[in-house]
Amino acid sequence: MIVGDILRRKGTRVATVRMNETVETAAQLLRREDVGALVVKDVCRTEGNTVVGMFSERDVARAIAEHGPSGSALPVSAMIQVQKLITCCAEDSIERVRYLMDEHHIRHLPVLEGHSLIGVISMRDINTAVVGLPPAADARNYMN
Repeated sequence: MIVGDILRRKGTRVATVRMNETVETAAQLLRREDVGALVVKDVCRTEGNTVVGMFSERDVARAIAEHGPSGSALPVSAMIQVQKLITCCAEDSIERVRYLMDEHHIRHLPVLEGHSLIGVISMRDINTAVVGLPPAADARNYMN
């Protein structure tokens, strides 16, 4: 099974946030969209929408833990690590994606086709689609 198979089943709707929005705004989007992570986009620096990171519920908790109540006023860009963006493509195997998630301690990956965002895949999506696959740590044996 590949990422594209899962995206066809679940759809390609993606919840996004701009990197200059506040943590509070991002938290409200997470709740409204009922998702665990948002794709962070930079729409000012480039000629189009560029995926620069992921913002998750963990980032909300970290902002408050590190900065107290004022953490909610921080820009999303202050809480993401742009240089560490991990992505996958529709042709990637589920085993490869599970390995990437395990290796980088993440649960959501933006799916790119070239430089265009076509979806997001989560560990929950994978677990729902493929019951009985070995734990992520064992997935290294399935890497090409």
